[in-house]
Amino acid sequence: MTRVAAVDCGTNSIRLLVADVDPATGEARQLDRRMRVVRLGQGVDRTGRLAADALERTFTACREYADVIGSLGVERTRFVATSATRDAENRAEFVRGVFDLLGVEPEVVTGDQEAEFSFTGATRSLTGPGFAAPYLVVDIGGGSTELVVGSEGVEAARSVDIGCVRMTERHLVRDGVVSDPPTAEQVTAIRRDVDAALALAEQTVPLSRARTLVGLAGSVTTVAGIALELPEYDPARIHHSRVGLDRVRAITARLLASTHAERAAIPVMHPGRVDVIAAGALILQSVMERCGASEVVVSEHDILDGIAHDTASEAR
Repeated sequence: MTRVAAVDCGTNSIRLLVADVDPATGEARQLDRRMRVVRLGQGVDRTGRLAADALERTFTACREYADVIGSLGVERTRFVATSATRDAENRAEFVRGVFDLLGVEPEVVTGDQEAEFSFTGATRSLTGPGFAAPYLVVDIGGGSTELVVGSEGVEAARSVDIGCVRMTERHLVRDGVVSDPPTAEQVTAIRRDVDAALALAEQTVPLSRARTLVGLAGSVTTVAGIALELPEYDPARIHHSRVGLDRVRAITARLLASTHAERAAIPVMHPGRVDVIAAGALILQSVMERCGASEVVVSEHDILDGIAHDTASEAR
């Protein structure tokens, strides 16, 4: 077993997984898994730059993660950065800060690389009846959404610039304030962007060919927690739960009609997702409608698990 640390730094959150991984079998024993909402992608869609306060929030989380990694005796650490840093003209400042704190240089991966990590992490544990291949893995991030089709491995993938933070900032923010709740015109504008992006993805990814839709990341897991009516966020209950399309539509409609206070009062809602969850749920609903899925299988295993497995494999 190789003890590895995987860090996934996206547009909305930065997450850490420390695990012992068998490079030959892919078997993993989780030692620590945590997430901090840092909103690194704050304003990137508009300015093209990482904001100073967003960088400092991210570096604060990195300091915490460095302590965890050191205390657990990690052998190999890998830091993957995704949509926000791909788009930022000052990403060198981010790279330098992460290296100073963690001793590794962040890999600013392409959308295709991100998709492959997500697919590997999500599908390695899909065994037994009810998990029919080919799979469509949809990873709804803050800045982008990855759509991946495959059975034993990735057969087609596309990353498109529709994420819960990007869609919120582009269409729901007026004078620095999120519309509460959004207007019908704002919702239509999001749907227009999402539908255009999915049409683009469908040129290379056969969305309707999949037999099992697997949903990843905070927007999807939060919708699942709401569907399960959980009194608090419970990863064990959420992992591999199934949410039907009608239920997703109802939850999305509820979130789009809710005020900030009403969304914040939902027991499973992370404070960092309150203002972006409606856009995230709408993206999920649109994907399900586009690919003809009657339900989504929700996975707590995702890009982090894929990064950890790949990192252990490289250590062989």
